[in-house]
Amino acid sequence: MDRSRVRRVASTLGRSAVALLAAGVLAGTGYVWSLTRTLDDDRTTSDVLATRPADPTPQPRRSYTALLVGMDSRTDAHGDPLPPELLARIHAGDDAGELHTDTIMLVRVPADAGAPVVSVSFPRDSYVELADGSGRHKINSAYGRAYRAAETRLRAQGVAGAELDRAGREAGRAALVATVEQVSGVTVDHYAEVNLAGFVELTDTLGGVPVCLNAPVDDRAYSGVDLPAGPQTVTGDSALAFVRQRHGLDGGDLDRVTRQQAYLAGLTHQVLSTGTLTDPAQVSALIGVITRYVVLDTGWDLQQLVGQLGTVAGGDVVFRTIPTLRPDLRTPADGVAVEVDDAAVRQFTHTVLYSDARAGETSAPTTPDPSRIRASGPTETTAPAPTTTAQPADPWTNRPVLDAAGVPCVN
Repeated sequence: MDRSRVRRVASTLGRSAVALLAAGVLAGTGYVWSLTRTLDDDRTTSDVLATRPADPTPQPRRSYTALLVGMDSRTDAHGDPLPPELLARIHAGDDAGELHTDTIMLVRVPADAGAPVVSVSFPRDSYVELADGSGRHKINSAYGRAYRAAETRLRAQGVAGAELDRAGREAGRAALVATVEQVSGVTVDHYAEVNLAGFVELTDTLGGVPVCLNAPVDDRAYSGVDLPAGPQTVTGDSALAFVRQRHGLDGGDLDRVTRQQAYLAGLTHQVLSTGTLTDPAQVSALIGVITRYVVLDTGWDLQQLVGQLGTVAGGDVVFRTIPTLRPDLRTPADGVAVEVDDAAVRQFTHTVLYSDARAGETSAPTTPDPSRIRASGPTETTAPAPTTTAQPADPWTNRPVLDAAGVPCVN
């Protein structure tokens, strides 16, 4: 295998979150390139964006925005139930959170290889107007609400079994895409979805991910996390527990978002600095993870993705979080939610995704007065560990802006 090619491909992986990373890995290594047709035949796809008009921009280089979704789902990408022993291992609990989208991220990949890749996270409890017309609810309920509505309607028409589940999931994806577009004011060009088990297997296949904690955590009663302070490597179920913890964190859902970003920064840093993907057996294992647990929109060409991304340094992969007003909003029917200012979210999202616009891109709006938006929670500090790097505070939110130049320490 051409090692220089492998290094270039590994660099591209830092341009996104787990699902996008997996897609790039599979299409990019020389070993897998010859297996792309097999992967295309076996992978699970969604028609959620199939009705969108084709982009007239010459391929393969154009900017695009991907919606990356982490599902709290007890089934695989094909709708088959996960084994009980796996559910117990990942502390899935009961199915009250079924089809909730616990991770929602917009990732802007620029056409200009010199511009940074920027990811914007939406806390799962953000209280927003849903696109289905049902009013304001937590953003992570958009998928499940649409799924259940479609299921009720189609069952009355005689649809059942796998076809009922497939149609319900497509309705859920469409509702989530429409809601995110409405909330952010940004058009979604591509879609990727991964569930709990896929996250665990992907982490294990990559040999674990480096993270760093400011203080020890013990949340075995809820997320299952039990980790010491300082730099360390988390594998499958401990990695999932690391990103799922909410109880015991001062910022609740907002701190969980920071954990997710820190995990992705650590993963990206590892791939860029160690050349993780040089083992054909590891690449074969990744193929299995993708085909079992990841859903991609039908228009996402994997070979084209690799040609689009090019190389990037870890510091050029930036993680941001939307501004919020308060993390403890009492709602009429949805419990405690995260309050947001609709206009501020749209301006923030557009600004940070397009602030490094080049020719042909829309100019960014001016930055609003940060005093209009209160801090979402305490700003994490960086522990003095050799593998970590200092993280600046976001002037919009006073929360950390993470990148993959090092392994950031978080609460």
